[in-house]
Amino acid sequence: MTDDIITLSDPRVAAVVEDECGEPLVDLRGSGSLWLDHRQADDDGSFAHLRSGALRRLVRAQRLLPAGVRFLVVEGYRPPGLQRRYFEQYAARMWREHPDAPPERIRELASAYISPPEVAPHVSGGAVDLTLCNQDGRELPLGTEVNATPQESRGACRTGAGNIGDEARANRELMAWALTAAGFVNYPTEWWHWSYGDRYWALLRKAPAARYGPAAPPRSAA
Repeated sequence: MTDDIITLSDPRVAAVVEDECGEPLVDLRGSGSLWLDHRQADDDGSFAHLRSGALRRLVRAQRLLPAGVRFLVVEGYRPPGLQRRYFEQYAARMWREHPDAPPERIRELASAYISPPEVAPHVSGGAVDLTLCNQDGRELPLGTEVNATPQESRGACRTGAGNIGDEARANRELMAWALTAAGFVNYPTEWWHWSYGDRYWALLRKAPAARYGPAAPPRSAA
């Protein structure tokens, strides 16, 4: 565990049972109200998909934002193979930085930034990486770039980090208020990562089971 944060490598996350509800992955580009950034775009468009229930809640959260402020979605669904590649690449970096650490510690360090594939919220289709922008599409200050590593941000990627300015903190609080009200939970090592229906959500919400298991790539993205 990293301080008092439950990381995705915690056995309690893997122990959560799944009760797949069968909601489909849907393309958020058809939502009519959400804006999509393309920095994480993949060739087949998987990144632009979310489970239908998660998308409904995201639209609901957007309606809670004040006038002139919008969500800018960076990434939703992530295919299992891509998730595994990201995790293995970052774990290899942790091995280089901590050559004497045991495997379980490397897994813990890696999972503070990239989810282990078998429990990854993005693979379920219930997770979304996003930030805030104004009506012109200009991103608001949130303290770090989306997907900033703990190393390059000096820990400021953590949602509750103290080494960010007042404006960035207020923007994070606004995001948290709207997304929490709509039913999402945050992964506290990454201010931009929110999810609904996955194992991590179920653990934090004390739900009897996760609503979403791993999702197959959507047909439009196959």
